[in-house]
Amino acid sequence: MVRWRVDAAAEVSRATAASAQQAFAARVRPRGRLPPSSAGIPALLNPDSGSAARARAALYADGRFRVQELTPTQVGDAVRAEVSRGTRRLLVSGGDGTLSAALGAAAGTGLEIAVFPGGTLNHFARDAGIPLDDPAAALDIAATGTPRPVDLGYVNGHAILNTSSLGLYTEFVRRREYLERWLNYRLASVAAAAAVWRDRQVVDVDIDTGGGARRRFRTPLVFVGIHERILVPAGLGMRRPGGARALHVLVVQAPAPLRIRRLAFQPPGRGLQGLVPEKAVETYLTSKATVEMAGAPALIAIDGELVQATSPLHYELVPGAVTVVHR
Repeated sequence: MVRWRVDAAAEVSRATAASAQQAFAARVRPRGRLPPSSAGIPALLNPDSGSAARARAALYADGRFRVQELTPTQVGDAVRAEVSRGTRRLLVSGGDGTLSAALGAAAGTGLEIAVFPGGTLNHFARDAGIPLDDPAAALDIAATGTPRPVDLGYVNGHAILNTSSLGLYTEFVRRREYLERWLNYRLASVAAAAAVWRDRQVVDVDIDTGGGARRRFRTPLVFVGIHERILVPAGLGMRRPGGARALHVLVVQAPAPLRIRRLAFQPPGRGLQGLVPEKAVETYLTSKATVEMAGAPALIAIDGELVQATSPLHYELVPGAVTVVHR
């Protein structure tokens, strides 16, 4: 049994963002070379992200930046190290998982994070107005753009840039990552989607709204988006331009005509587009939500990455948690 409580009237606390600023580990050792000069804006590059080769070439060719190549697990400590040095602006290049670690570490500080698209899909960079296909323009924004406060979501201390989910999508990612030991990404995705289609599972969810009404669902998928999401078929689950600054909780009703096979061809973070019909989704806008799960720790998805979480799951929106450089 999963119990989900939503409190739409709750005050949003900044404690989650502030708690990210604790003591950090020993100095991070870069995997890649550094330019000879120590001047310039420090830049952290994940060399294993989807479009890292293009990002590497652009960054090393631009004398305004000095580059460190780091694994995703090193990024948080590297960001905190720059905070301790009094760095004003830091560029981060990678996918949404890399950016989630970086922005979570920078939250609650004065550090300005400039984003250079280095992943496969780069949803956060797109939402921030960073050109995805013009490296020179993206680097100009990183060097000279305007810093602005950006909202983050959190679940049990983990920063959320775009989305978090449990159920169907989490199981799909788990199976795909397992199969990638033997298959390439595309084949592993197809096989994982087929397995999820065959072994469709649901969880029991109790939802309390801020008005006190309780709804119970048997659902294959709970989706939490940062800011209001589109609720029409063409973009179901995608961020709504100019929408409400809230957590948008979407619960897929069961039984619903799930098009699970589309998971094999749908990029992570695309919301529910193409997977379920609009009428099969219940939605709530809120500032905080708590999920209580029985049993052992479970896997949840955060910005396309799997994270082991222990009940209860505390979701909240933290307005203006971090500073991001915009056009």
